[in-house]
Amino acid sequence: MKILLTGGAGYIGSHTAVELSSMGYDVVIADNFSNSNPIVLEKLEKITGKCFPLYKIDVADKAALRRVFEENEIEAVIHFAGYKAVGESVKVPLSYYRSNIDTTLSLIEIMEEFGCKNLVFSSSATVYGKRASLPYSEEMETGPCTNPYGWTKLFIEQIITDYAKANPDFSAVILRYFNPVGAHKSGLIGEDPNGIPNNLVPYISRVAVGNLPYLNVFGNDYPTADGTGVRDYIHVTDLAKGHVAAIDFAAKNSGTEIFNLGTGNGISVLEMVKAYEKACGHEIPYRIAPRREGDIAFCFANAKKAFEILGWKTEFSVDEMCRDSWNWQSKNPDGYK
Repeated sequence: MKILLTGGAGYIGSHTAVELSSMGYDVVIADNFSNSNPIVLEKLEKITGKCFPLYKIDVADKAALRRVFEENEIEAVIHFAGYKAVGESVKVPLSYYRSNIDTTLSLIEIMEEFGCKNLVFSSSATVYGKRASLPYSEEMETGPCTNPYGWTKLFIEQIITDYAKANPDFSAVILRYFNPVGAHKSGLIGEDPNGIPNNLVPYISRVAVGNLPYLNVFGNDYPTADGTGVRDYIHVTDLAKGHVAAIDFAAKNSGTEIFNLGTGNGISVLEMVKAYEKACGHEIPYRIAPRREGDIAFCFANAKKAFEILGWKTEFSVDEMCRDSWNWQSKNPDGYK
């Protein structure tokens, strides 16, 4: 089976390319490198021994995307492409709505044109909003979201669900990620965000390697054990394997299914700092900063459905997540640059 990864040179996309390749799938990558680097393709070749076809395109560009389908017999798509920073989405909401939704609409229209009926969508736990009960499970109501990024994911989930209802032979799997961290065990690929990271672990790793002077901990007055936000951190390799399971499921079923991908365990910001200090062998300086708009106190998964239906579960501990993150960052102190 030949699978198109939109945004496939990004953090999660590149790790998914590795796992798909290891299971015998053929991978095609489409990416405009707005939040990734072309050197990733060289790294993927070193890891897998394979050269993946690459299309440097904006996936919202239907003419460019059509060429990808014309030149390849794409049987399934994993849709990663889109903007992904919660804080940034609050500052520039129109950019998020335009990019994320337009990209998805163009993709589904081209898939329809070429008879491609299998889609896996990269969604997010942010679609749950501020739910009172924990852990979050797939049958819960969604929204209201706390930031534009989350709204784009929820709107896209609805678009995909409506399309699948209108096309009974279409198969869509929506994966709600919790907090991906870590890196490939080789240290060749990892998370390399532009500028000051919006997510915790790459922020910590930049401080640990000496590229930033200290970590900003955004809020220590949440109703949690140590006052800092609690999240469900999942190793990116575990997450990538979840996509392989989702592709297998999509190929054998129709309609829309939604799965959480997380560990089911909540870790606070300060607990993650301590785990990273253990991995890198020295202290991580930090200071307390005001809460960020759009952040919530708790967020962690019930991942039982993914285990029961997909046969998927996480394997890596928090210590292993930090170990692999530090292995990547220490070998690549300036990321891919």
